[in-house]
Amino acid sequence: MSSLQVWIAALLTLMVFTFLYRDNPLYRLAEHVFVGLAAGYYAALEYNTVLKPNLLKPLLTDFRGNHHYLLLVPLALTLFLWWRLAPRGAWISRWTLGVLVGIYAGLGVIGALQADFFPQVQSSILPVAGPGLTPVAAVSNFLIMLGVTTTLFFFFYSVEHRGPTRVVSRVGMYFLMVSFGAAYGFTVMGRFALLIGRLQFLLMDWLKLKLG
Repeated sequence: MSSLQVWIAALLTLMVFTFLYRDNPLYRLAEHVFVGLAAGYYAALEYNTVLKPNLLKPLLTDFRGNHHYLLLVPLALTLFLWWRLAPRGAWISRWTLGVLVGIYAGLGVIGALQADFFPQVQSSILPVAGPGLTPVAAVSNFLIMLGVTTTLFFFFYSVEHRGPTRVVSRVGMYFLMVSFGAAYGFTVMGRFALLIGRLQFLLMDWLKLKLG
């Protein structure tokens, strides 16, 4: 990075850190710069990697020769989506949004089943005894099966949770609390890693300090 780029990045970082005191115009300026640059970057990325090679290039180069008549449908949907910027007729963009939501919902269900649901079910069916299974692995497999079973029962409201069922439900709640705590701790550690990275940039790349 050049000296100008380092100074711009450092100033923007300090402007973001001013939010630790309170909301202020410097923080909002850095926020708007980030949102604007991110929007422009992803717009250019989508144009060069999706829209141009998959839609515009086939339509403009050899439309009749390769019979790209079906591409007129996504072209029309794209124009409908941009219609939202017009003073009137913004409701036309809802057609494209409806198509996008429906397609992504269908693809999302299939992807979730193949990538999340079935692998989780397969990973939950584990042996608790057998040849070659160490005691630690057996206990780990038992805890996984116990956690999955009790957690699912915690969300089973067709039976009132009283007596033994209340105990099973309470065990599932404890597993949920441990899971949420671990996820929260992982998130916090990730944010601390980002903070350490920005502090290292400020101290080493900007101020040229030698650490360690």
